[in-house]
Amino acid sequence: MERRLAAVLIADVVGYSRLMEIDEVGTLEALKAIRRDVFDAKIAEHHGRLVKLMGDGVLVEFASVVQAVKCAIEIQHGVAERNADLPQDRCVQFRVGINLGDIIAEDDDIYGDGVNVAARLESLSEPGGICLSRAARDQVRDKIDIALEDLGEVEVKNIHRPVRVFRIAPTKGAVPAARADGPSLPLPDKPSIVVLPFDNMSGDPEQEYFSDGMVEEITTALCRVRSLFVIARNSAFAYKGRAVDVKQVSRELGVRYLVVGSVRKAGDRIRLTAQLIDAIDRSHIWAERYDGVLEDVFVLQDRLTESIVGAIEPQLRTAEIVRSRRKPTRRPQRLRLFPESPPACQRDDCGRKSRSHQTARHGP
Repeated sequence: MERRLAAVLIADVVGYSRLMEIDEVGTLEALKAIRRDVFDAKIAEHHGRLVKLMGDGVLVEFASVVQAVKCAIEIQHGVAERNADLPQDRCVQFRVGINLGDIIAEDDDIYGDGVNVAARLESLSEPGGICLSRAARDQVRDKIDIALEDLGEVEVKNIHRPVRVFRIAPTKGAVPAARADGPSLPLPDKPSIVVLPFDNMSGDPEQEYFSDGMVEEITTALCRVRSLFVIARNSAFAYKGRAVDVKQVSRELGVRYLVVGSVRKAGDRIRLTAQLIDAIDRSHIWAERYDGVLEDVFVLQDRLTESIVGAIEPQLRTAEIVRSRRKPTRRPQRLRLFPESPPACQRDDCGRKSRSHQTARHGP
């Protein structure tokens, strides 16, 4: 068993099950050809080591993050070129995640947190796109001419800390994801918010009831605030167990603000973290950590809910005030001293036709 620092690249086929359902033989042949002609060639060119194939995915190790990113970009370009003449529903596309981290090497395989983070980054990538961790971004900054979008810190499954994610723009010619093509729901007139399912970080499936109960309690408490537009619990729980992009949630639910969090249990103690995120610009507005003793579940949930909602409400009010101040003011309209005469026949508020009033005659 050996520990070392390495750049880890994980790539996975987008919609593999759908492609296999349409054409099993054709999809398998296309995947083999892409691995042979694109992946194998580019990995060798950039001095990477193909660790293993994982069904429709690949795990690759590099000694250099710069080489890993260059390899990923060239792979995505090569795949896009092969898809250029294919129907959209037959295109084989990949998501790629790259992380720089400590790994455990044993029997030609690699394990550890460095690999796990790369896998989460891959799931956050767009079709034809590449996501990097902050550690990987720091290694390629000013060394490769690429445009990077900072997605902020993202809570991902089975990683106890938020991961700072940077996204390279999808390769030209890549087919957008089906969800991204759908219409975006408009934002309501008042502040809109959704409480997403909290992650159970304790590893104990029995603690799901506590984390799910917290989400329901917070959602219910926010619903009592008349100035807020709150997404129903059932709609929010459709995202349970998924690595989500905050902008995607905003588009699909028509909300601006997201509450995300996690719950951990050690013995009879509970630790809960909660964050308030502006999904439009991906900024963190507020974050807090709460500790409690698991004696009476309902008393603890009530206390935590009161604390969280009591903190969120003023933060939302402040955020809305700041946002309204940033809006450009409209140029005032020209004042009409003598309004134009209304049409001879118009409708009143009830829809009935009424005669227009005579315009008052002004004196000199």
